[in-house]
Amino acid sequence: MTRQRILTVAAALFAERGYRATSMQEIADRVGITKAALYYHFAAKEDVLHELTGPVLDELEQALNEAEAAGDAETVRWRAIEAFLDVHLRHRDTLLMLVRDMTLLVQAPVADRFRAAIALANTLVSGPRPGLAQRVRAAQVVAGLADPVVIFRDVPPAKLRRLILDGTRTLLAVDGPVADGPRPSDAGVAPEPRTRRAGGRPAALTAADAEEVRRLRETDRLGVDELAERYGVSRATIYRILKTG
Repeated sequence: MTRQRILTVAAALFAERGYRATSMQEIADRVGITKAALYYHFAAKEDVLHELTGPVLDELEQALNEAEAAGDAETVRWRAIEAFLDVHLRHRDTLLMLVRDMTLLVQAPVADRFRAAIALANTLVSGPRPGLAQRVRAAQVVAGLADPVVIFRDVPPAKLRRLILDGTRTLLAVDGPVADGPRPSDAGVAPEPRTRRAGGRPAALTAADAEEVRRLRETDRLGVDELAERYGVSRATIYRILKTG
């Protein structure tokens, strides 16, 4: 269809040259139609922009809303992370266009919807009742999901997805293999004892420690943050232990 061809060409030109530097005549020339024919489909360049960004925002909002309803905090976190990343990978040209013309990100309604989506992603990644450290880490994670999609736009999506998720696991201090190991949502058992991280922080808990974590959670009502701090592990590790207890 001509309309879809126009959108595809416009997305490529906006990503290549920038939205403001691209004219409607250039879009028409690249598509191989007259400028009048282009205006038949789109009354203004702004209409092209809104039709390009609309599907990205629609998908992002839907994916994050579905992730929010996924259940336990750890499942919600990883579904939100993967959903946020996958939407950006599917719409790399549009994302690149927005980054090249940062002023587009302050225009309503595009800016308002992107800010709301990023805020929701941060909330879902932070988890319930997060402290400042968890909120900062969540912001780092969310930013780290989108930026590499633009910076490494020539890397095949599947490979880039794997590498980004590997880095996310490291940033969140999720124990377990990364490059070719199981996905975070596949982790279903308490980790076996492992070597200690630099500075003496344990990489995982022993079986006895895990049992004690469950006891403290049940009898003393200690929070996940307090248990993670006491045992020097990530909140993700504590959630996993409690889930498998």
